[in-house]
Amino acid sequence: MSSSAPATPPSPPGQSTASSPSSGNGLRRSLKARHLSMIAIGGSIGTGLFVASGATISQAGPGGALLAYGLIGLMVYFLMTSLGELAAYMPVSGSFATYGARYVDEGFGFALGWNYWYNWAITIAVDLVAAQLVMGYWMPEVPGVLWSALFLGIMFLLNVISVKGFGEAEYWFAAIKVITVVIFIAVGLMMIVGILHGSERAHTFSEHLANWSIGEAPFAGGFAALIGVAMIVGFSFQGTELIGIAAGESADPGRNIPRAVRQVFWRILLFYILAILVISLLIPYTDPRLLRNEVGDVSVSPFTLVFERAGLLSAAALMNAVVLTSVLSAGNSGMYASTRMLYTLACRGMAPRIFARVSTRGVPVYALLATTVVAALCFATYLASAEVIYIWLLNLSGMTGFIAWLGIAVSHYRFRKGYLAQGGKLSDLPYRASFFPFGPLFAFVLCLIITLGQNYQAFMEERIDWGGVVATYIGLPVFLGIWLAYRLIKRSHFIRYQDMKFDSEE
Repeated sequence: MSSSAPATPPSPPGQSTASSPSSGNGLRRSLKARHLSMIAIGGSIGTGLFVASGATISQAGPGGALLAYGLIGLMVYFLMTSLGELAAYMPVSGSFATYGARYVDEGFGFALGWNYWYNWAITIAVDLVAAQLVMGYWMPEVPGVLWSALFLGIMFLLNVISVKGFGEAEYWFAAIKVITVVIFIAVGLMMIVGILHGSERAHTFSEHLANWSIGEAPFAGGFAALIGVAMIVGFSFQGTELIGIAAGESADPGRNIPRAVRQVFWRILLFYILAILVISLLIPYTDPRLLRNEVGDVSVSPFTLVFERAGLLSAAALMNAVVLTSVLSAGNSGMYASTRMLYTLACRGMAPRIFARVSTRGVPVYALLATTVVAALCFATYLASAEVIYIWLLNLSGMTGFIAWLGIAVSHYRFRKGYLAQGGKLSDLPYRASFFPFGPLFAFVLCLIITLGQNYQAFMEERIDWGGVVATYIGLPVFLGIWLAYRLIKRSHFIRYQDMKFDSEE
């Protein structure tokens, strides 16, 4: 199918509004480069690293865990560069829905937007239940719903004041986590080289290195374990895409988005790889405490175990505070992301128009209220135990984050193809993703494997656990069903490259 280039090649719509105080749609461009960097870092450094990292080492061995983090890190790198190219060119709030609708199919963008809103709205409830579990460490006699009500109120206030208020809160939330990881790596490295040994005798480097050769190490459990661990690692990295949501309120998206993309990934990968390396050298992967993967039991977090070996006996209380900060940070980011996505859907006529209304401070208040109502599912712990509700809500949202990643890869691939087909020049892009088309294709294939393999073990059993299968995969048929329903009702279709629009934000 041939196409003719238009007389005027497409120009980046984001450049004309880069320096304006408003994004042109009622939102305020108040987020600076430091906010964007910390939003992405804060979204992906959390309980996945502080708590679940021990399970990855225990299941796949030290080498398997490092390989899993390396592969998923590479996938996230390509996704971030894809998102960076899209967001720098077209900095709109709720980016995934807009990109999917403009460069794939309007129904695809509709389904992607509602999927992402639902994902983060449910995730806020998950984080609020996790906060109950964490607070139970200090004050087990206080009803958990009171903590959820308090923290939900705080998140609402941080988001309703202004986008700058959200950005500042997230900046300091993330700073606490980054400082913790840096201190942990420094303490761990000093223990590995023998400078610090706490209450234990000093071990030589060769003794620490021996942890990589015991049992089946460095790779334990084979390929099946590697696939299983990849799921955990994938969840750990979710949140990096928040930078795309925040693009519509960035003070200078053409410059700040590329800068944040370049900086954030390498920081995250550095933190994760070094942290996993430190844990695997100091704690044998056969240690049964590593297999524990519970938010409410930070006493067996690998970070806690290493700090305790260094002689920091109050490590559990310290890590409990950091984990609490992590879940509140994730909930705060989730409230921002889901609110902006619902706002964008309303602006495009894909959600009730009331959600497009913006306060004088540039906050979509009605979208924020709707998101808060869904987040109130955390109060279900009044009917059942916090542990049961936590797992139930986690299963409801588990698949949706990966669907968003798949949407980014597809949207970027088609955006670049359409941009070139209409005579656009790569040199005119504010930010150009490297390794195209390999990058988005690699990210799509690997992300699809992870998505479909979420609960592959269920199909290996003599009797398939259909309840577990439905709980794990329900997100996929729901997404496809919404997409198909939109196509049938609105008669949308895949957008041809020559029909794509590159000249305006809306």
